[in-house]
Amino acid sequence: MRQYAEMKKKFPDAMLLFRVGDFYETFSDDAKRSSSILGITLTRKASGNATYTELAGFPHHALESYLPRLVKAGCRVAICEQLEDPKTAKGLVKRGITELVTPGVSYNDMVLEVKENNFLCGLHLSDKIHGISFLDVSTGEFYIAQGDTAYIDKLLQNFHPTEVVLQRKKLHAFQDLFPEKYYTNTFEDWVFTTDFAEELLMKQFETSSLKGFGVEEMTEGVIAAGAALYYLQETNHDRTQHICKLTRIEADRYVWLDKFTARNLELVSSPNDNAKTLLDVIDQTSTPMGSRLLRRWIVLP
Repeated sequence: MRQYAEMKKKFPDAMLLFRVGDFYETFSDDAKRSSSILGITLTRKASGNATYTELAGFPHHALESYLPRLVKAGCRVAICEQLEDPKTAKGLVKRGITELVTPGVSYNDMVLEVKENNFLCGLHLSDKIHGISFLDVSTGEFYIAQGDTAYIDKLLQNFHPTEVVLQRKKLHAFQDLFPEKYYTNTFEDWVFTTDFAEELLMKQFETSSLKGFGVEEMTEGVIAAGAALYYLQETNHDRTQHICKLTRIEADRYVWLDKFTARNLELVSSPNDNAKTLLDVIDQTSTPMGSRLLRRWIVLP
């Protein structure tokens, strides 16, 4: 349990799947939550001084079916693996966190829907003009925009991010402005500054400025993009070489559909079970990349 506690300290707000032999185990509050989400048995074991620790686990080969359910329920999941063969290990088996999976950040094929983008949204709420970015870490697509509340709402509806990163003190304002449910993570104000964002982005793109991307005047949007990139650092996602450019979303290039129109026309989703959407009918693409592009054309014609 001491080894488990050390791993848990690294990501205290994530559910820790702790590999023990042929099982992934969860403990205490993680066990209660995983038991509820996955419908697995919650048990207890004595932990000294007449106290008990809750635990719940599942076979390691069942990760493919259980991990997506945890992430879709809004959990950040840290996977702790055995880094050496228990049969040859001397003493305690060496373990380490090999992946942190969140709703908006994953390379894991078990979690990703290959025909859909998995966008992490960076959002900078200001008094009048807000900044927003959308980053798909699995494909490297990185979009940036800024505008008033109505415009930001349209972008959220069309890009449908699975996770939103924003200022901690603006969380309640965000929930009031955009009442639809989004999984959120927050940072302090110092993350949402121009200098910090530009430094992060220029380091990522290996450039001396952002002029080549045509976003140098989009101060609020650049801050939002920096926040999304910072979230990758904070979640230990360092395989980011493929994220090599920013794409500016230009409002006058698209026909903007409000969320009620898009929903009623059943373009890419439907409130009715087993219904066929427009995308289902016309998607004859040969690759997941083509399917993602077609989906974007439908929601942003």
